[in-house]
Amino acid sequence: MCGLAGSLGSGVEATELRAHASAMADALTHRGPDDAGLWVDADAGIALGHRRLSIIDLSAAGHQPMHSASGRWALVYNGEMYNHLALRSVLEARYAQPAWRGHSDTETLLAAIEAWGLEETLRRCVGMFAFALWDRENRVLHLARDRLGEKPLYYGWQGGTFLFGSELKALRAHPAFQSGVDRDALALLLRGNCVPAPYSIHQGVRKLPPGTALRVSRSERDAAPVPYWSLAEVAEIGVASPTPLDGDGVINELHELLGTAVRRQMLADVPIGSLLSGGIDSTLVTALMQANSFRPVKTFTVGFEQADYDEAHHAAAIARHLGTEHTELRLAGDDALALVPRLAEVYDEPFADSSQLPTMLVMSLARSQVTVALSGDGGDEFFGGYNRYIFGPNLGRRLARIPGPVRRVMGRVMRGVPVSTWDRFEGAFAKRGISLPGVKMHKLGQRIAGINSIDDLYAALVSEWAHEPGVVIGAKTVPNLLDDRSAWPALEDPAARMMAVDALTYLPDDILTKVDRAAMAVSLETRAPFLDRDVVEFAWRIPLDMKLGGGKGKWPLRRVLDRYVPAPLLDRPKMGFGVPLDDWLRGPLREWAGDLLSADRLRREGYFDPAPITRTWHAHLRGAQQAGHALWSVLAFQAWLEGQRS
Repeated sequence: MCGLAGSLGSGVEATELRAHASAMADALTHRGPDDAGLWVDADAGIALGHRRLSIIDLSAAGHQPMHSASGRWALVYNGEMYNHLALRSVLEARYAQPAWRGHSDTETLLAAIEAWGLEETLRRCVGMFAFALWDRENRVLHLARDRLGEKPLYYGWQGGTFLFGSELKALRAHPAFQSGVDRDALALLLRGNCVPAPYSIHQGVRKLPPGTALRVSRSERDAAPVPYWSLAEVAEIGVASPTPLDGDGVINELHELLGTAVRRQMLADVPIGSLLSGGIDSTLVTALMQANSFRPVKTFTVGFEQADYDEAHHAAAIARHLGTEHTELRLAGDDALALVPRLAEVYDEPFADSSQLPTMLVMSLARSQVTVALSGDGGDEFFGGYNRYIFGPNLGRRLARIPGPVRRVMGRVMRGVPVSTWDRFEGAFAKRGISLPGVKMHKLGQRIAGINSIDDLYAALVSEWAHEPGVVIGAKTVPNLLDDRSAWPALEDPAARMMAVDALTYLPDDILTKVDRAAMAVSLETRAPFLDRDVVEFAWRIPLDMKLGGGKGKWPLRRVLDRYVPAPLLDRPKMGFGVPLDDWLRGPLREWAGDLLSADRLRREGYFDPAPITRTWHAHLRGAQQAGHALWSVLAFQAWLEGQRS
């Protein structure tokens, strides 16, 4: 895993091009502390910069920018190609391989592009990646990103200069960068706690969408990303052509595919471990790793002093059962406070998934012992792990039958019952796989009035601030998948539709962004076997009623896991790395938050209408509203803005 950056323009001397590319790459040193490289062609106006985190082939043979054997292609690359040895074998069988200089996947990628062309190579590659490829023959720059958006890539024209890089801070390091805040993107941040692709927090700077490639030249400024793989199509085809296998057949096939994915992702020339939260997904990945390892796998988790959010003891019990070498760190409110000043620097653009805090800590903990860590990300989206897939369709249908005025009354009643009172019925909710019932009932109560369909219910559950239009001054609604339901995958079952939209939006824009930035901030590479191409495509061919069997979700994963871990160790509501944010904002984070949310400050800065934010903040402090997650997006922007000024 690495960092890449560069520029394409004209009229700049080689010395200056190198200085600019060096500054851009140096801004990404945390992504690649082991090596640095630059390459420029002043006549063509291209500059490529790279920072390397050495994972496979630690020798100088893996140095980047790397050139193809013919000299036509120059490449800077971030990621891992898990099937690169298989691709080498195919090339060698066809006598299409160059004289190999080492065994890096970067060299394999270049050889494949030279033999098959870019489009065919992208279709053959299995892995996570983002790269910039310069075609010296045609003077064309190609950018490409992996299928599911594990690795980031930003780009945009700044005047006459095209800039690109793994993180925004690389683009900001170039003297041509002058973009201000995109208020439309800021409104999207408040909606979903992250800025979704293709937007970024800066005007005119985009994220390359997952599964696409972009062709750019000095004479082609308006080129658009072109898909080489479509998750929406995979979902539609999979649902229309379900696997003919019965339950046992599905379990066996899934076991084989996941085992292959884990073995491929354990390929590394550096120490490797696992992020073990104690849930289904991370436990299964860890179990498969341990089954393929001759020594105890190193596992890592974080726990909380607040028992409602603490799964560390579950993770420890699973680690004991699997025989891993387990390390645990406990997190208190003061620990979170210590991390907050770093959030803007680490996340590069405002990002407001509060589980970023424990994620940062567990990444730092893992990096103290390993360079690569496998995670369970993607299991929820592709195997039905979120409660909304199970309860959403029935709840949405019932709510749609209730007149709007009655729903508004219901919402007030639900919010009027204190969280602590709802939590007294925790046992009844837990039987249905629901944790933290008070927080969730208050959230539903805030949104229930606007729900007229199942899709409305889904949009309401994944949105914050949607009930307060105009919070961002001067913002307008720009095209985005959550609002444009005509662009949702054509799936008849509403639960399948939710899963597909989650996989297209929440997964790359929130989950994978959170993991990438937190891991790369400490130079740790993370890998996610559930995002393996073959696993994803098979997951969509598993009938939905099988995935949600037993009313708990993830039925196939649970049955595979039965082969490694007794069910009682995992039979509890889903939690993940959640944090007690509502309490923290009333406690150790209150002074920090109050300063950033002061009405005078908001009015002076001019981005937000202070009235709804002040109203929500005060309601939260009184305990009349559980608004921590909504406020966190405002706080994330305010902290980011302060960081940009400094």
